[in-house]
Amino acid sequence: MLIAADGSAFTRAAARFVVRQARELKSEPEVHVMHVHAPLPYAMAASVVGKKTVDDYHRAESLKALKVAEKELEKAGLQYTSSWSTGDAAERIARYAADKDIDVIVTGSHGHGALARLALGSVATKLIAISRVPVLIVPKR
Repeated sequence: MLIAADGSAFTRAAARFVVRQARELKSEPEVHVMHVHAPLPYAMAASVVGKKTVDDYHRAESLKALKVAEKELEKAGLQYTSSWSTGDAAERIARYAADKDIDVIVTGSHGHGALARLALGSVATKLIAISRVPVLIVPKR
């Protein structure tokens, strides 16, 4: 299972769902947690503050986002592998899932309606469209 994490309450809901599902299985599932940070306008940002500062920012923000899911998994005693990347979230998550032979991607729903999806776009919607791995959208409760 791969939890696609953005660090929000929706990530917490997805992680809790994975914990509940893991309790139903006979053996402990292999759990991955991934966060993809949208890239800053890199050349401009790096020229102003430096490449290391931009890289440190991506790392710090990604670790913060991952921690939301990691806390839930740790409370349940589940082992996991975490990773982060920068780029197009849906593309990176789909590629990671395919490369790691993930059975299902679990992500939270931000509750956007059809009009909001049209106006804003949606990582979850794109992920469903491009992933070769099933995607499970968990609502926040």
